[in-house]
Amino acid sequence: MRHRPNRLVFTAGLLVTGLAVAGCAPAASSGEGGEGGDEDVTLTIWSWQASSSPKWEAVFDVYEESHPGVTIEFEGFQPTEYNQILATGLEGSDGPDIAMLRAYGGIQSAIQSEQIVPIDDIVDGLDQFDPTVLRAAQGLEDGATYGVPFAYQTMQMFYNKTMFDEMGLDEPKDWDEFIDLQETLLKEGVTPMALGAREDWVLPMFHDIVGAANYGGAEFEEKVLSGEVDFTDPAYVSSLQIVKDMQKYLDKNVNAIAVADAVLQFTSGQAAQWPGGSFDLPTFQDSAPDTEWGVYEVPPAPGSALDHAVTPGYADGSFGINASSDQQDAATELLNWMTTKEFGQLVADEVDQFSALPGVEYSDPLMQEMNEQYTENPAPYLLLVDFRYGDPTGTAVLGPDIQAMFLGSKTPEQLGADLQAGISTWFTPGS
Repeated sequence: MRHRPNRLVFTAGLLVTGLAVAGCAPAASSGEGGEGGDEDVTLTIWSWQASSSPKWEAVFDVYEESHPGVTIEFEGFQPTEYNQILATGLEGSDGPDIAMLRAYGGIQSAIQSEQIVPIDDIVDGLDQFDPTVLRAAQGLEDGATYGVPFAYQTMQMFYNKTMFDEMGLDEPKDWDEFIDLQETLLKEGVTPMALGAREDWVLPMFHDIVGAANYGGAEFEEKVLSGEVDFTDPAYVSSLQIVKDMQKYLDKNVNAIAVADAVLQFTSGQAAQWPGGSFDLPTFQDSAPDTEWGVYEVPPAPGSALDHAVTPGYADGSFGINASSDQQDAATELLNWMTTKEFGQLVADEVDQFSALPGVEYSDPLMQEMNEQYTENPAPYLLLVDFRYGDPTGTAVLGPDIQAMFLGSKTPEQLGADLQAGISTWFTPGS
């Protein structure tokens, strides 16, 4: 594998797991792999997951070994800048052969601009993916598939198990135990939860981690999509009140805390818990290798729509082919490999992410536990899965609004009304 130097300098502490990958391709232009072709082939892959570059290199090294003549180059970009960089690259002639594509609404612009290739007729194995995962890589209007999903993420409460054991604390099994746990940590002078609320993208995630069971998870999703209810519904507003109630257990200056600073609070033992995504786990394990971590699902509060805890999740993204690439056959062969169990297991073993492919096993006990929790009690990360197809997106409205609620300038009822007003500019129930 040949590496290009990264164009950007990445700041430490990024929570989004990294990946900068380069593409692989067969040596022959006929697309028959590097077995007997006359020409070597180089593919480039762009990605927003830069911090896990070495892990992704290990994945694509396996492909290169079985495809002599194939060279994979990759470039990783800062997640907050990737969308614009990719859009510019796909418009011109210097873009990647293969791109990591955002999920759900994030892929629609490239589809509408015909900048990426529909793959239903050229990639085998797409029927292996769960339809809810595959939907993240499909066009909203044409229903065609434009990328091979590579991972999904789950959201739950992480905790410092080493600290819990030393303090004689246990995972909460119901709401009363959950609140008692937070109060005990406060009394012991430990910040119960670390949260980097200065970056508003984490706040809708926090809301779903503590409130999805309250508003109804997948049951509410069905109702809000059909128009039976909207975001001013009392159940949804009640879940936003839980977020406000949780402020007591966050840093007093939570709106001024960046994600990287919150990570330091958690991994150094200043804070005992972390409401976040499965993608955070490698960061914790690398930052504090001697600490044991645990996870649990936040129990439902009294009066919740559901009587059991849930784990919200979402498809993370997919790999698609640049319509302007002159290595279409080689790129197609690589995407076909991405539908194999070999690739899926490598994603689990090397990249420490949940593979979107079925039948993958996880050697890390904590990953296995998170996967089982999600499998048993799944819920959609609602505003990402269903409400990023227009402007403003649901998360773009709710994130800043939660910041305002923490400052005392907005109520949960106002947050629900703002969210409904924002998505109503482009979302039509039942459509």
